[in-house]
Amino acid sequence: MSIFDQLNKPGAEAAAPKPSEGSFTFIFQALPESVEALRALPEAALDTPYKTAALTICALCAYAAAPEIGREMLNFLKGPAPLSPYEISFLNDRFRDGKHIPFSYFAGAAPENSYTPTAPYTVTVFSNPYSFQNEGWATLHLNSGGADSPRQIKLRLKPSEGKWYLSEQMVMVGIRPPQKDDPWA
Repeated sequence: MSIFDQLNKPGAEAAAPKPSEGSFTFIFQALPESVEALRALPEAALDTPYKTAALTICALCAYAAAPEIGREMLNFLKGPAPLSPYEISFLNDRFRDGKHIPFSYFAGAAPENSYTPTAPYTVTVFSNPYSFQNEGWATLHLNSGGADSPRQIKLRLKPSEGKWYLSEQMVMVGIRPPQKDDPWA
């Protein structure tokens, strides 16, 4: 039984990113359903901030379906600085009514289809001229099908490992409600 059954979503495996003008597009045939499945993906090398950002969206989707599994995934992505009690409380609050939010970052997800992405799951992470202003830090951007402006994920390099870890996510913020839940639609 899939952790995504309740959300009508499949699960597990990814393809390599394709760079294009400051952006990387990641294609996942299915979403990981455990921290072990997440670690098995090629992106789990965490050797670029783009990979870590893309996996953050996958981990947040898992959180929507199974919070404990999502926390394990996010703690893996956060490396030496696991989720704080404040971050856990924030996520729990956001997921009360926003289980669709992380799915909105995948291609094809829109208010009209209740943020159901098209398979395979495709997410594009991009930089701008300010993304790498501070050495060892990156602020990358993602577009949501329910927002007019890009959202950010902040990452930090651990030089001794050569890995980029999740520092802060600003993707679990308000987006337009699914059309079926919008009284003004």
